[in-house]
Amino acid sequence: MENKKIAILAAPDFNDLELMYPYYRLKEEGFDVKLVGMGEKFYKGKYGIEIEAELNISDVGDAEYDAVIIPGGWAPDFLRRDEKIVKFVKDMFENGKVVASICHGGSVLVSADILKGKKVTSFFGIKDDLVNAGAEYEDNEVVVDGNLITSRKPDDLPAFCKEIIQALNG
Repeated sequence: MENKKIAILAAPDFNDLELMYPYYRLKEEGFDVKLVGMGEKFYKGKYGIEIEAELNISDVGDAEYDAVIIPGGWAPDFLRRDEKIVKFVKDMFENGKVVASICHGGSVLVSADILKGKKVTSFFGIKDDLVNAGAEYEDNEVVVDGNLITSRKPDDLPAFCKEIIQALNG
Protein backbone atom coordinates (compact mmCIF):
# COMPACT_ATOMS: atom_id res chain seq x y z
CA MET A 1 0.00 0.00 0.00
CA GLU A 2 2.58 2.52 1.09
CA ASN A 3 4.43 2.40 -2.22
CA LYS A 4 1.25 3.03 -4.23
CA LYS A 5 1.22 6.60 -5.55
CA ILE A 6 -1.93 8.57 -6.35
CA ALA A 7 -2.17 11.89 -8.16
CA ILE A 8 -5.20 14.07 -7.46
CA LEU A 9 -5.53 16.77 -10.11
CA ALA A 10 -6.06 20.33 -8.91
CA ALA A 11 -7.35 23.37 -10.79
CA PRO A 12 -9.31 26.50 -9.88
CA ASP A 13 -12.81 25.99 -8.49
CA PHE A 14 -12.47 22.28 -7.70
CA ASN A 15 -15.31 20.79 -5.67
CA ASP A 16 -13.88 21.03 -2.15
CA LEU A 17 -15.36 17.73 -0.94
CA GLU A 18 -14.47 15.80 -4.08
CA LEU A 19 -10.80 16.75 -3.73
CA MET A 20 -10.36 16.75 0.05
CA TYR A 21 -12.32 13.60 0.94
CA PRO A 22 -10.27 11.27 -1.34
CA TYR A 23 -7.05 13.08 -0.39
CA TYR A 24 -7.39 12.34 3.31
CA ARG A 25 -9.21 9.01 2.97
CA LEU A 26 -6.48 7.57 0.76
CA LYS A 27 -3.73 8.99 2.98
CA GLU A 28 -5.48 7.35 5.92
CA GLU A 29 -5.28 4.07 3.99
CA GLY A 30 -1.49 4.48 3.73
CA PHE A 31 -1.15 5.57 0.09
CA ASP A 32 1.28 8.25 -1.11
CA VAL A 33 -1.15 10.93 -2.32
CA LYS A 34 0.00 14.05 -4.17
CA LEU A 35 -1.95 17.12 -5.27
CA VAL A 36 -0.89 17.83 -8.84
CA GLY A 37 -1.57 21.26 -10.30
CA MET A 38 -1.31 22.89 -13.69
CA GLY A 39 1.44 25.37 -12.83
CA GLU A 40 -0.03 27.50 -10.05
CA LYS A 41 1.09 26.85 -6.49
CA PHE A 42 -2.29 27.47 -4.84
CA TYR A 43 -5.84 26.68 -5.92
CA LYS A 44 -9.09 27.75 -4.31
CA GLY A 45 -12.08 25.42 -4.27
CA LYS A 46 -15.60 26.32 -5.25
CA TYR A 47 -16.54 26.74 -1.59
CA GLY A 48 -13.38 28.52 -0.46
CA ILE A 49 -10.91 25.83 0.65
CA GLU A 50 -7.42 26.68 -0.54
CA ILE A 51 -4.93 23.91 -1.27
CA GLU A 52 -1.27 23.94 -2.18
CA ALA A 53 -0.23 21.86 -5.17
CA GLU A 54 2.63 19.59 -4.19
CA LEU A 55 3.66 19.00 -7.80
CA ASN A 56 3.18 20.50 -11.24
CA ILE A 57 1.85 18.30 -14.07
CA SER A 58 5.06 19.09 -16.00
CA ASP A 59 7.02 17.25 -13.31
CA VAL A 60 5.10 13.97 -13.25
CA GLY A 61 4.83 10.98 -15.53
CA ASP A 62 2.35 8.13 -15.63
CA ALA A 63 5.06 5.56 -14.85
CA GLU A 64 5.41 7.02 -11.35
CA TYR A 65 1.72 6.71 -10.43
CA ASP A 66 -0.74 3.91 -9.79
CA ALA A 67 -3.87 6.09 -9.93
CA VAL A 68 -5.16 9.50 -10.92
CA ILE A 69 -8.27 11.11 -9.44
CA ILE A 70 -10.16 13.89 -11.20
CA PRO A 71 -12.43 15.83 -8.82
CA GLY A 72 -15.42 17.75 -10.09
CA GLY A 73 -16.59 21.28 -9.59
CA TRP A 74 -15.61 23.72 -12.30
CA ALA A 75 -11.98 22.54 -12.25
CA PRO A 76 -12.43 19.93 -15.02
CA ASP A 77 -13.20 22.73 -17.48
CA PHE A 78 -9.69 24.08 -16.80
CA LEU A 79 -8.04 20.65 -16.57
CA ARG A 80 -9.33 19.50 -19.96
CA ARG A 81 -7.72 22.52 -21.66
CA ASP A 82 -4.25 21.53 -20.46
CA GLU A 83 -2.57 19.20 -22.97
CA LYS A 84 -0.24 17.76 -20.31
CA ILE A 85 -3.17 16.89 -18.03
CA VAL A 86 -5.10 15.26 -20.89
CA LYS A 87 -2.02 13.28 -21.99
CA PHE A 88 -1.31 12.17 -18.39
CA VAL A 89 -4.89 10.89 -17.96
CA LYS A 90 -4.85 9.14 -21.35
CA ASP A 91 -1.45 7.53 -20.67
CA MET A 92 -2.56 6.39 -17.22
CA PHE A 93 -5.65 4.79 -18.72
CA GLU A 94 -3.82 3.14 -21.62
CA ASN A 95 -1.19 1.73 -19.25
CA GLY A 96 -3.84 0.07 -17.09
CA LYS A 97 -3.52 2.44 -14.14
CA VAL A 98 -6.57 3.42 -12.10
CA VAL A 99 -8.34 6.46 -13.55
CA ALA A 100 -11.10 7.78 -11.28
CA SER A 101 -13.37 10.76 -11.88
CA ILE A 102 -16.32 12.15 -10.01
CA CYS A 103 -19.02 14.65 -10.98
CA HIS A 104 -17.82 16.90 -13.83
CA GLY A 105 -14.43 15.12 -13.85
CA GLY A 106 -15.79 13.01 -16.68
CA SER A 107 -15.28 15.92 -19.07
CA VAL A 108 -11.52 15.32 -18.76
CA LEU A 109 -12.14 11.69 -19.76
CA VAL A 110 -13.98 12.97 -22.85
CA SER A 111 -11.00 15.14 -23.82
CA ALA A 112 -8.61 12.21 -23.19
CA ASP A 113 -10.68 10.18 -25.67
CA ILE A 114 -10.85 7.06 -23.48
CA LEU A 115 -14.59 6.47 -23.20
CA LYS A 116 -15.51 4.46 -26.30
CA GLY A 117 -17.42 1.38 -25.14
CA LYS A 118 -16.90 2.13 -21.44
CA LYS A 119 -19.59 2.13 -18.75
CA VAL A 120 -19.51 5.33 -16.72
CA THR A 121 -21.47 7.69 -14.51
CA SER A 122 -21.13 11.39 -13.69
CA PHE A 123 -23.09 14.44 -12.71
CA PHE A 124 -26.14 14.26 -14.98
CA GLY A 125 -25.25 17.59 -16.58
CA ILE A 126 -22.44 16.00 -18.64
CA LYS A 127 -24.27 12.76 -19.46
CA ASP A 128 -24.74 13.75 -23.11
CA ASP A 129 -21.04 14.59 -23.45
CA LEU A 130 -20.06 11.15 -22.15
CA VAL A 131 -22.56 9.36 -24.39
CA ASN A 132 -21.43 11.38 -27.42
CA ALA A 133 -17.85 10.33 -26.61
CA GLY A 134 -18.92 6.69 -26.92
CA ALA A 135 -19.61 5.79 -23.29
CA GLU A 136 -22.55 3.84 -21.92
CA TYR A 137 -24.06 5.97 -19.13
CA GLU A 138 -25.42 4.45 -15.90
CA ASP A 139 -27.05 6.43 -13.10
CA ASN A 140 -25.36 4.67 -10.15
CA GLU A 141 -23.31 5.96 -7.23
CA VAL A 142 -20.19 4.32 -8.63
CA VAL A 143 -19.45 2.52 -11.88
CA VAL A 144 -16.33 0.42 -12.42
CA ASP A 145 -15.30 -0.65 -15.91
CA GLY A 146 -11.82 -2.15 -15.92
CA ASN A 147 -9.39 0.46 -14.62
CA LEU A 148 -11.97 3.26 -14.93
CA ILE A 149 -13.92 4.29 -11.79
CA THR A 150 -16.59 7.00 -11.96
CA SER A 151 -19.09 8.57 -9.55
CA ARG A 152 -21.80 11.24 -9.70
CA LYS A 153 -21.60 13.62 -6.74
CA PRO A 154 -20.26 14.23 -3.22
CA ASP A 155 -22.84 11.86 -1.67
CA ASP A 156 -21.15 9.06 -3.64
CA LEU A 157 -17.69 9.68 -2.17
CA PRO A 158 -17.72 6.72 0.28
CA ALA A 159 -18.51 4.24 -2.52
CA PHE A 160 -16.09 6.02 -4.88
CA CYS A 161 -13.17 5.82 -2.45
CA LYS A 162 -14.00 2.23 -1.51
CA GLU A 163 -13.70 1.18 -5.16
CA ILE A 164 -10.43 3.11 -5.61
CA ILE A 165 -8.95 1.42 -2.53
CA GLN A 166 -10.14 -1.99 -3.70
CA ALA A 167 -8.64 -1.45 -7.17
CA LEU A 168 -5.29 -0.35 -5.73
CA ASN A 169 -5.15 -3.25 -3.29
CA GLY A 170 -5.87 -5.68 -6.14
